Amino acid sequence: MVSRLLHLAACALVVLPALVLGQSEERYSSNQRIQRIRQLAKTTPQAIPTLAEYLKDKNTDIRIDAVKAITKLGSEASLDPLIQGTKDNDSEVQIRSVDGLVNFYLPGYVARGAISGPFARGLKQMKSLLSVRNDQVISPDLTVRRDVAGAIAGAVVHGSSIDSRSNAARAAGILHAGPTTSSLLEGLRSRDSELIFECLVALQKIKDPATGPGVSFLARDLDDRIQATALETIGMLRSLQSAPDVRYALRSARNNKIRRAAIQALAMLGIPGDRSVFKQYVEDKDVLVRAAAVEGLGRIREPEDTPILEAAFNEPEIDWRIHAAAAFGLVNEGKVDAGEFSPLAFLVENLNMKARQDTAQAYLVELCRRGDVRQAVMPLVAGSSSQQKIAFCNILSESRSDDVVPVLNGLARDINPDVSLAASRSLRMVQARKL
Repeated sequence: MVSRLLHLAACALVVLPALVLGQSEERYSSNQRIQRIRQLAKTTPQAIPTLAEYLKDKNTDIRIDAVKAITKLGSEASLDPLIQGTKDNDSEVQIRSVDGLVNFYLPGYVARGAISGPFARGLKQMKSLLSVRNDQVISPDLTVRRDVAGAIAGAVVHGSSIDSRSNAARAAGILHAGPTTSSLLEGLRSRDSELIFECLVALQKIKDPATGPGVSFLARDLDDRIQATALETIGMLRSLQSAPDVRYALRSARNNKIRRAAIQALAMLGIPGDRSVFKQYVEDKDVLVRAAAVEGLGRIREPEDTPILEAAFNEPEIDWRIHAAAAFGLVNEGKVDAGEFSPLAFLVENLNMKARQDTAQAYLVELCRRGDVRQAVMPLVAGSSSQQKIAFCNILSESRSDDVVPVLNGLARDINPDVSLAASRSLRMVQARKL
């Protein structure tokens, strides 16, 4: 108790002088002010209002240290000053403020994955860090304040540098910030490939189908990375209006990377008029092209194509991705038997393999939106592994159906804490969609 009181007293001694002397900061040197900021960063969130005053300082280094301190203290009280920091005229202050906002919703982001992390001294590694795709996202059951999303949207469009704008676009995706989509679409019109790339990845994470048509023009881009990512985005957003641009990209593909991306996007769209295109590629030598063609036929659900899907599913010694695409197609056509060697059982089994889980989960998310597939899958949950159960939590919650609630309630009582946590989160998501 005595040591705790001494600690609180020490905090007060640091905070109170800062509050008093904040009115006459000019008589202290920059180094002295920075030292005081760093002392305040070691105290409590009660120091945040004092630190926020340093964001008005004319010295950029002082504002940078203030943002770092506010981020470190990291309570909800940090959000308002960090929003203020996103409007600073210095690029590094903007970047660190945006990263601080993300860090509030994704603790540890600044330490481990942010552009402004400890290894980016002076942000000199910005280009190399932005060149690495970021796949982080906050938990789906978290809600980001609208003013936070608005500040990030503003930074995407009005950031003082391409680096700060690109970093804001990355943050928009990590936070699933729906209000940023119009700014992200505006960012696609930039001449800078890094900003365009970050905007595309963010739109993929936000998953608003209405944004798909705004991506279409990039399906013809001359930059391979941008074109391939744009095609991937069109497919993920199921932008049927973009189909002519995807077909053009497939016909005029400059290399195999673009050919793969185009056929995969077309498969995601699953337009019956493209059936002949998919049949053209079902025997292609490239594994990813062939798997996409098989998937496209499966999504169209034409009974005449069942023999093609069965042949691909039963063909020995071919890549598992072709087996998985064929299994998806067969289940999508109505083969929902969950027997040991059935297509549905194959997909469920792949949930237990780290390298295959994402693909199998994506297929099952789509399939389990159908009631007959859910009814076939739910009895399998109880006897599955912990890894499969966690995947089932995500799969069933995405179905947006009330009939998954009893299964998720059961998983919420699982002895494995990771499973029970995932189930509780999924229950909150299902309940939130009812509101």
